[in-house]
Amino acid sequence: MMPTYTSSIAPRSVIRALAALLLMAAPSGCSRSDARPPRPSVPVTVAPVQQRSVPYEISAIGSVTPLQSVAVRSQVSGTLMRVGFTEGDEVQKGQLLFEIDPRPYQAALDQARAVLARDHAQLLNARQEVTRYQQLVQNDLATQEQFDQFKANADAAEAAVTADSAAVQTARLNLEYTTIRAAISGRTGNLLLREGNLVPASGATPLVVINQLRPIAVSFSVPEQYLDDIRRFSAQHQLQVRVQPSQDSSVTMGGQLTFINNQVDTATGTILLKATFGNEDRKLWPGQVAVAVRLVLNVEKDVLTIPAQAVMTGQSGTYVYVLNADQTARTQDVTVGRAADDYVVIEKGLTAGQNVVTDGQLRLVPGARVEIKTGAAPPATGTPTP
Repeated sequence: MMPTYTSSIAPRSVIRALAALLLMAAPSGCSRSDARPPRPSVPVTVAPVQQRSVPYEISAIGSVTPLQSVAVRSQVSGTLMRVGFTEGDEVQKGQLLFEIDPRPYQAALDQARAVLARDHAQLLNARQEVTRYQQLVQNDLATQEQFDQFKANADAAEAAVTADSAAVQTARLNLEYTTIRAAISGRTGNLLLREGNLVPASGATPLVVINQLRPIAVSFSVPEQYLDDIRRFSAQHQLQVRVQPSQDSSVTMGGQLTFINNQVDTATGTILLKATFGNEDRKLWPGQVAVAVRLVLNVEKDVLTIPAQAVMTGQSGTYVYVLNADQTARTQDVTVGRAADDYVVIEKGLTAGQNVVTDGQLRLVPGARVEIKTGAAPPATGTPTP
């Protein structure tokens, strides 16, 4: 019986020893499984909240129109003897454009002058007859009827002289019309008649069209909802207008608002405006369309702005990620005002000098550690200069 009892004790000791080892090892194993590696930093780009002056602008699409355009026509007919410019030239006011054969009109003027001289001589003779017969009537040497007849003849001669003087003036004007000069300074268009052609008087087709290039106008329309603001600010100061020519969007030209139409277009609900530009470099050309226009109503000073791409939209509204001092990010609800170029005005929620995330927000969560991308703008250390 003794050997059987001894063999039953040994396995229990082994089991207890193994259990003790397992209990000692258990806490250490659980601790290693619960430990999590730290989250990696999220690379982001940041920008400071800045105070700056922001213009209140209205954007539109405009078309370029000349302030003046003259269709040159001849007031007399005749053979075109001379063209004083090359089509496409810029001409000055008073410059010779066309010369029509003046000989027929010079002859007509000479004839009118001769008729005037003849009738003037007859008037002088008629007046002398009136004076002579007036004395004869007073001396009872002529009848009153004879005097009245000579007086009527003198009046008729005077009327003829008046008509002849008008004819001379007309003939002189017709002769002057054979020389056609530029009524405005501007650029000439296509020349429709060449030397040697017969020019009709007041023809339906102009000889040439002159468009004024300097200064020049841009017409554009804006929704009628802006009319009250336009009128209010234009009463306070001259409104500035900036345009970008369609062929060169890198160039911005400045002008002034010079015209507000007197009625709203009922079909489109817009109001027509015009701005005038010096156009010294001739970047604007009559007939251009799709010209980007910005009407500057006012400039707000010292408002808070951030890049537009920093603003996110969530269920509770708009927010941004703000960079903390420990290089972590947190969300901040903001109230966004109007946009100005690539920036937006922040009405509430931020202060000048804070840094907001402008790129990489989609990978962020509140409290996440961030790493500013190499080459990105450094965080602001104080209130930026406008």
